[in-house]
Amino acid sequence: MAETRAKLTKIDPVWQQITTEAQQAVQDEPIMGGLVHACVLHHKSIERALSYRFAAKLSSNEMSMVILREIGDEAFAAEPALAEAARADLMAIYERDPACHRLLQPILYFKGYQAVQAYRIGHWLWTQGRYDLAYFIQMRTSEIFGIDIHPAARIGKGIMIDHAHSIVIGETAVVGDNVSMLHSVTLGGTGKEEEDRHPKIGDGVLIGAGAKVLGNIKVGHCSRIAAGSVVLEEVPPCSTVAGVPAKIVGEAGCEHPSVEMDQMFD
Repeated sequence: MAETRAKLTKIDPVWQQITTEAQQAVQDEPIMGGLVHACVLHHKSIERALSYRFAAKLSSNEMSMVILREIGDEAFAAEPALAEAARADLMAIYERDPACHRLLQPILYFKGYQAVQAYRIGHWLWTQGRYDLAYFIQMRTSEIFGIDIHPAARIGKGIMIDHAHSIVIGETAVVGDNVSMLHSVTLGGTGKEEEDRHPKIGDGVLIGAGAKVLGNIKVGHCSRIAAGSVVLEEVPPCSTVAGVPAKIVGEAGCEHPSVEMDQMFD
């Protein structure tokens, strides 16, 4: 009986769904078999698969895939919250992105998801005092994915970065849980300050394409930032801001902007 309970506790429905989709993908397109097997079907868990994908994408002549995979495996083994966040990020994309039809897609194809998981490993290294290695992960993530996230930034779980081109998140930025942002978003500073100088984004916030949030300001939970806006002042919770510089133009319009992904406003 104890052995049966132990086996049941190891069941991972998310990973089971991913492997089922991977098997179907190989059946539908056999030429993809090598990639799908290497990235998914050769692994026993989502942690191992993500570690492999991290190493395969970021390896170079400067840092081998073997070394990077050891780093990834070490991070996932030492910090269970990494896998928890990875699953939450995966479900966020599946639920919010109409272009995502399978859980398999972000792991294989979506650079926003892959870049955030690389950041998470880099952030873990940062918290361990392994700063140079964390900077290396940041550099390679920027080179490969076009997303520059400082390893000291603090980012919650359930994050969706759609299209994920030209994202910049600064050193002292904080991003809450269940946040959605589109391409060309900057969470940056306003000058040469050296202390706490980057935005603090609350839970459930939607940040539109091309928006710039600058300075040590708070963006309240469940608020919306319209595409192309430049936000220089605090944003109250559950509100919508737009313009250059951004001004409050109304309420958020729904309870969960980052989930609804509704960017229209009256």
